[in-house]
Amino acid sequence: MSPARKRKIRLVVALSAAVLLAGALVYTSLLSSNEAVTPSDLLTAKAGASYQLTGKVVDGSVRNTSSGVDFRVRDRAGTAAVPVSYSGAVPDPFREGREVIVTVRKEGATFVGERDSLVTKCPSKFTEDATQRS
Repeated sequence: MSPARKRKIRLVVALSAAVLLAGALVYTSLLSSNEAVTPSDLLTAKAGASYQLTGKVVDGSVRNTSSGVDFRVRDRAGTAAVPVSYSGAVPDPFREGREVIVTVRKEGATFVGERDSLVTKCPSKFTEDATQRS
């Protein structure tokens, strides 16, 4: 077999492998993504199902426990709130009034946070309130 033919075969094999890996990456990323839901969406949540909860921590609701932290998360509009029991690493910026994202499962009347899934969102200086003050 000539060296030029070997190079062509290697190129075709390498490109085919790259295309297959890229396709697998896109497929798994689309399957694993789940849309964030607000507390009002979780009022009819199924027990045991996993949800990515987003909202603001209710003022006065944060309680440190021996197993982690308990708090309530509300919609941005403040229309609904759900209790969350979380154990795991708590980010430094976590506090009342801060927007959070946490993966939860419904267990009874409480939503139990998946360990080490709590993320705080940084407040934006480009919100409507901040632009009106300028």
